Amino acid sequence: MTTYILPMLVFAAIGLAAGILLTVCSKIFEVKVDERVEAISEALPQVNCGACGFSGCSDYANAIVNSGAELNMCKPGGNDCVKKIAAIMGKEAGEVMPQVAVVLCNGDCNATKSKYIFQGVQSCKAANRFYNGSEICTHGCLGFGDCAAVCTEGGIIIRDGLARIDKSKCIGCGMCMKACPNNIIVLRDIDKKIDVCCSSTEIGKIVRSNCSSGCIGCKLCEKKCTQGAIHVENNLARIDYTLCNACGACADACPTKAIRKCDMIYD
Repeated sequence: MTTYILPMLVFAAIGLAAGILLTVCSKIFEVKVDERVEAISEALPQVNCGACGFSGCSDYANAIVNSGAELNMCKPGGNDCVKKIAAIMGKEAGEVMPQVAVVLCNGDCNATKSKYIFQGVQSCKAANRFYNGSEICTHGCLGFGDCAAVCTEGGIIIRDGLARIDKSKCIGCGMCMKACPNNIIVLRDIDKKIDVCCSSTEIGKIVRSNCSSGCIGCKLCEKKCTQGAIHVENNLARIDYTLCNACGACADACPTKAIRKCDMIYD
């Protein structure tokens, strides 16, 4: 009997000593965590999108408390989130301009054509590796919905081969932007409402042959804009939103309707 009892006592003593040692070490080497970090993390939306420039909500919360990061960098959280963070930090709340994602392409299946039928993995990333996608225009939406797959708000649908965004659901996290292999999704302030829905830098003749809804670089938009807010650069119209007053004159002048005044639902 003693053959079993003695080893058991030894193991029990070792376990007890180890437990005491771990407890002592945990107290000695304990890292004090500022309670504000946890409180701010809870106030953030926990989308972990990285739109603030940090790896996630917890990292951003830590940066606010310990590195002096700005309080208004969380676009998905909006002004309500900023007010909560400001209250925790005892500072003035700044303003956050809500942003929405925009698909810079208007080439649905009625405007452009396919050069082959893609039968591989049904994703934009996979299709883009195969001759830059199945569409004739290689600058546009690939249409397989990688953006919709990562949208946590269900704010993106694929209709007629083109990604469309419900701006009433978009929280401006930028996840769809990161998922697009053609880089045709961007974020803009929600109050701007004018977009050049084309990404092609080809000359007008090629654009016309590839897509009936693309920007042909005709510069009619430039001539109609009274604010000097739109210019054709490298065959593509580009808007300076710091000058744009969203009057819509450029959109009305665009012969291919590549420039649009955007509504909230599925632009």
